[in-house]
Amino acid sequence: MAERKLVIAVDGYSSSGKSTLAKDFAAELEYAFIDTGAMYRAVTLAASRAGVLNDNKVDEVLLKELVDRIKIRFTYNRELKKSQTFLDGELVEEEIRSMEISNKVSYIAQIRFVRTKLVDMQREMGKEASVIMDGRDIGTVVFPNADIKLFVTADVQIRAERRYKEMIANGLDVTLEEVIDNVRKRDHIDETRDESPLRKADDAIVLDTGKFTPREQLDWLLEIVKNKLEK
Repeated sequence: MAERKLVIAVDGYSSSGKSTLAKDFAAELEYAFIDTGAMYRAVTLAASRAGVLNDNKVDEVLLKELVDRIKIRFTYNRELKKSQTFLDGELVEEEIRSMEISNKVSYIAQIRFVRTKLVDMQREMGKEASVIMDGRDIGTVVFPNADIKLFVTADVQIRAERRYKEMIANGLDVTLEEVIDNVRKRDHIDETRDESPLRKADDAIVLDTGKFTPREQLDWLLEIVKNKLEK
């Protein structure tokens, strides 16, 4: 659609559908997709494996050493038609989506040096090409001058049901009540943390994914891009 490079920031609540939206939108536009949430999950997985994160307590000295040396990358799987996350060369897409990591990731994501390191990685990824990047602070911290900023939300019950269905489909043994509790806790931590709390950028466009079909969302976003490119 576009010759001019665009940076599109997609922020919003956990399980609001922002990652799915961003992935589908990136595919529609043939832009690079960077899943920042997966990056924090990958760090959380590495910290758990290394014994740096235990009982929601973080050894920040060891975590700093860990974050400075790990490598995170994304590879598009054409057969599966989706982007996959690699941690130090290992495919970890399934492990980072587990309830165990979901319950721990906010404790890692609120630490300043972790966010600083990953923001540096994200900015490097977004330098060379048109990109769509989703997360909690893309439009406010990572790319405050993004060409288009979206803030994605949906009712807690809707978000929990989506997450629950996804986890069940992946063979995970969870209850809907556990997922609802997890979503609410994630919201509270994300909104109240000291470092880059979740908030809508003043110039962001709000999208309630509970009110539109996926196709309606894409058509709406494509119109926004078209209008931006015509200016």
